[in-house]
Amino acid sequence: MNPTSDIDLKQMYEVYSPPRIQNAIVRGRVVSVDKHEVLVSIGHKAEGHIPLSEWGPDEPLPAVGDEIEVFVESMEARDGGTKLSRRLAHSLRTWQLIQEALQNETPIEGVIRRRTKGGFVVDIGGIEAFLPGSQVDLKPMRASDSYEDLLGKRLRFKVVKINPAQHNVVVSHKALLEEELARQKERILNVLERGQILEGTVKNVASFGVFVDLGGVMDGLVHVSDLSWGRVSHPEELYRPGDKVQVVVLDYDLDTRRVTLGIKQLQPNPWEAIPEWLKVGEVVNGTVVAIADYGLTVEVVPGIEGLLPVFELSWSTTPVDVQRLYKVGDKIQAKVIQLDQETQRLTLSVKQLSPDPWLHASEKYPLGSTHKGIVKNYTAIGAFVELEPGVEGFINVRDLSWIRRVRHPSEILQRGQEIEVVVLDIDSQNKRLRLGYKQLSEDPWEMIRAVFQPETHHEGVISRITDAGAQVELAFGVEGFCPMHYLKSTSGDLPKEGDTLLFKVIELDEQNRTIVLAHVAQRPARKSRKKGEEAASESPAASIEPRTRAVGRQKLGDLEAIAQLRALFQEKKS
Repeated sequence: MNPTSDIDLKQMYEVYSPPRIQNAIVRGRVVSVDKHEVLVSIGHKAEGHIPLSEWGPDEPLPAVGDEIEVFVESMEARDGGTKLSRRLAHSLRTWQLIQEALQNETPIEGVIRRRTKGGFVVDIGGIEAFLPGSQVDLKPMRASDSYEDLLGKRLRFKVVKINPAQHNVVVSHKALLEEELARQKERILNVLERGQILEGTVKNVASFGVFVDLGGVMDGLVHVSDLSWGRVSHPEELYRPGDKVQVVVLDYDLDTRRVTLGIKQLQPNPWEAIPEWLKVGEVVNGTVVAIADYGLTVEVVPGIEGLLPVFELSWSTTPVDVQRLYKVGDKIQAKVIQLDQETQRLTLSVKQLSPDPWLHASEKYPLGSTHKGIVKNYTAIGAFVELEPGVEGFINVRDLSWIRRVRHPSEILQRGQEIEVVVLDIDSQNKRLRLGYKQLSEDPWEMIRAVFQPETHHEGVISRITDAGAQVELAFGVEGFCPMHYLKSTSGDLPKEGDTLLFKVIELDEQNRTIVLAHVAQRPARKSRKKGEEAASESPAASIEPRTRAVGRQKLGDLEAIAQLRALFQEKKS
């Protein structure tokens, strides 16, 4: 066989045999265009008619000689030609573009056609995609926003989801905006410098500071402490959303993309230029800007604040109720007692506007002098008495009464009570003053010793029982002590608190000034030897007439008790 003839037959087969292009997209050339259709040749003697309806109302019609993409539905149509579709070719090509956009995360263009439930319908080359309302812009759309401006707008979108089976496509415009914003933030962060001055717009105001929009790209925070050198109770006092402000970059973090801004740093620090008149020892006027239990914060110059401690408000040792006596905005006069420019510390005092009352306390309160004072407080061992604001003395519980043992000052004194006291000791240097209360009257021990002699009998009321014995109230408010082994009766019974009994003095403890007592037991009456006749006599203890009778639970005052005791003493002496 001639090899040349084989080659010619192969070439003739390729020229006259139709290609296997059914159900594929091919490029064709427009042969003619009339009122109803377009004739397109795809080569190899294959031509097909495409209706003009497959071109959209906004698309220009093709001209003779233009190349277009068509989809070959069938190589043998009923009319003997080839069945072509420009719409199917366009749809398939658009689906390919959408799938590539999803895989490669590349943006794709589309036109917002209409509003639907929950969002919008976007036309992407004839394919309808869903745009959720939350993915339109960086800010969520509200019911009051206008949607008309979006209809017909051509935008770039990011394909976020495809369901080929149902031909569903979900797109987002917000995702592209976020990516662009992130790129812009990255560029800005790369050029930011500490100390750089920028202009911005107040975006939001919170209690802790102000958020500033830096050109719509990113936000920075101005903390409330960086708004002004003066005290700011709330940023709303200075700024509102929409205000234009100048800020300085204090710090930024590339990892967290946070920018810290300052406003007060654009102004000189008032602590660096303290007025000449502000110095230690000077009296200044200020305004109370904050109140706490530990004291007041007073602004003396805008941006310069001082602390007025609570103990510098008054010479009195009684704590001052600052919350009740002062309020924010009060004008106050104080003395500068400490000023440190380096640490920016200013301490003020109100009490030092007047002299320290302890400076001349020794001359005013000499030993043995008597003064009036107010009981301010007491503890288990004594009471505090204020003689004047800033001068307070202490009365030991042992100095409250001559004639009875005082367990707590509240038995004799009350808070707020005005009493007379005697100065027993004074130490002006350490601001200590010891006072006496019982020293207002004479020491009655000599009279007590004369009246309550050993072996004498006296009525007493048991006021308190302990493991050691009983505290007994005798006449004139005098107290004695009955040891436990002297307290029980012959039958072994133990009296109760409040019982009135007969006691015998068995000892006078001179060192501790204590009367030691013994309970005189009462025995029942004896029976007479005659039948039905009781004996007239009782036990010897029952016939003892007590030297003094108890005053019961009602206590006498020391002065009254000593007066009665003195009368009995004078009577006995005469």
